[in-house]
Order: sequence, then C-alpha cells, then structure tokens
Amino acid sequence: MSAVPDTTLTYQAPALRRVLVTGPSGAGRSTAIRALEDLGYEAIDNLPLSLVPRLIDGGEAQRPIALGIDARNRDFSTNALIEAIDTMGADRNNPLEVLYLDCSPEVLLNRYSETRRRHPMAPAETPRDGIAIEMDLLAPIRARADVLIDTTEMSPHDLRAEIEQWFKASESRSMAVSIHSFSYKRGLPRGIDMVLDTRFLANPYWDEKLRGMDGRNAAVQDYVASDPQFADFFARAKDLIRTLLPAYVNEGKSYFAIAFGCTGGQHRSVTVTELLAKALAEDGWQVSIRHRELERRGAAQG
Repeated sequence: MSAVPDTTLTYQAPALRRVLVTGPSGAGRSTAIRALEDLGYEAIDNLPLSLVPRLIDGGEAQRPIALGIDARNRDFSTNALIEAIDTMGADRNNPLEVLYLDCSPEVLLNRYSETRRRHPMAPAETPRDGIAIEMDLLAPIRARADVLIDTTEMSPHDLRAEIEQWFKASESRSMAVSIHSFSYKRGLPRGIDMVLDTRFLANPYWDEKLRGMDGRNAAVQDYVASDPQFADFFARAKDLIRTLLPAYVNEGKSYFAIAFGCTGGQHRSVTVTELLAKALAEDGWQVSIRHRELERRGAAQG
C-alpha cells in the first residue's frame, strides 16, 4: 500500500464555508438549500444578486453560508453572477464554492407537466421553451461549478443525502473524491472531471452464472480481474489518479469526480469503481461511490 497523502499540510478547508447554489428551475435548488440549512448553514434563498456583496462583506459570519441564486430574479444576469463568483472566489482564505443542480430537460419538462405550472422564464410560451431559455442562460455558470449534482434520477431524499456527503462539516476535511460507474448506452454522467472506458475488459455478462450479479460481488470482481489486461490498466489508472489528487488539492480544488463506463454499467465499471474506491480510501482519501445504473434499477424496482 502506498503512503497516505498528507493533504492537511497542503490544503486547509475554510473554517466557515460559502456555498452559492443555483441551477435550472425544478432541479432541486430549494431542497438543496433546506438540506444545507439542516447542516447548520445560514441559508438565504432567492437573494437579489445586487445584495450578495453586501451580505458577504457585512461582517464576520458566525456560521457557514449558503446562498440560493435564482435566474428568475429581476436583477439577475449571467455576467453579473460570474463577476460575483470571481470576486468572492478571489479570497483564498474563504473561497466561494458554486453548487450547480442540473437535470435533463426531459425530466424538468415532466416535473412541470405534473404540477401544471408555467415556466417562469417563458410564462406565455410552453415549459419546454422556458427550460431551453433558462439552461442557455445558466450554461456559463454551470461551466464554473465546483460541485455539479445531476438530479435527473434523484428523489428529494437522494439529493439531501448527496448534499450531506459533499457539505457536512468536518474538522479535517480533505478533498472529497467521488467515483461513478455508468453505462455508455445512457450517455456520460454530468459533472465528471475524468472518464475512463472499461469496455475492453472481459465481460461477465457472457457468463450465465454471473449475468444477474453486479460488480460489487466478489465472483464478478474476480472474473474481471482475471482478464490479462486488467492488472496493468488498473495499476496505471490508480497511479495516475494518485498523482493527480494531491496536485488538485494544491490548486485548492475541494472535489474530484471520476467515472468508469462499460456497456451496461453493471459489471466491469462497477468492479473498477469498487476496487479503486477501496484503494483510495486506504490511502486516506474521503471517497464516495455512485453506481448510476444500479441505483436506477433499484429505484425502478422499489
């Protein structure tokens, strides 16, 4: 086992965090704000953009702050929000973290259809038009996000759990690492910093005994690991990630998301995700796991 990276010497999390929460209407911003409030944050939602600097400069805060910014606010503009992010993010001792709640347009449309609400960005047009307008308006903000959470297949409970994973207070919080598995059939997951393809490895799907299992099972892991190409691939991927993580810590990055894809998102990608998460946790990193297709299947069966 390699030496534990000494992240505490190169990066110190701010005593009081500042989180700006935004995203398209219907993606879960209000749920996220309430979850942060439950974690002890001073949560202020729908704050006019012009008041953000006054709030930040209005004296020493006693609690971490979560600011909900809504594109529907009358003084909202993309350029003004980017300028505010740059200004607040320039303070290295108390950097701003941008949390972006994303969601697929199709699911947002379904949510509006279920509630029969008009979209606030296009009240005289269809919800689809409003969704397109808002997502285009927020695209530059999405690109600046420190944490991007895709709520497309999340329940409010799932989102609250994800918020707690990323933003729960810790006395010695190092950079958080999130490792995902996914199926290429359903596209790349959102908010990922690095993607690696595992489709070249032996596929347990073709073994009838293993077909119904997934990569969390030891028998499936042994099958994938028996591929002659596995050991070299896994060692190189692990070494690369072990090299990158401390470098990103030194740059002040608080989160790093890695995704492994395969054909069905059940065997190979899950196996590599599980094994890498175990290795990084043993190295001392704060690691979380997301198996997109397994979670989707579980939700469908529930």
